[in-house]
Amino acid sequence: MNEFLLVFRRDYKTKEVQPTPEAFQENLKHWGEWFGKLKAEDKLVAPPHRFDGAGKILKNDKTVIEGPYMEPKESIGGLIIIKADSYEEAIKIAEGCPILEVGGNVEVRQAL
Repeated sequence: MNEFLLVFRRDYKTKEVQPTPEAFQENLKHWGEWFGKLKAEDKLVAPPHRFDGAGKILKNDKTVIEGPYMEPKESIGGLIIIKADSYEEAIKIAEGCPILEVGGNVEVRQAL
């Protein structure tokens, strides 16, 4: 079994694409259910980690710039590490991610 990093990103800045408070609460419930399912199936390697919407980038010339992203509308919201036999299985697991319900995306990378 291989390990895969799932990185959750979405637009946290544009007001027009933010969920309503009710939809946000419902989405949080879906996150809990999804994490519970992954844990029960012994697919969750590392617990969920959330990140703030700010951040800094250290460039190779040692300058520091604001923001954790190149595209100003999209930011990393969190990440987990899962177990899967293949990219196909990891993508299948990622398809259940609640970030997709609110316009986000999931980056999937295999650990080497």
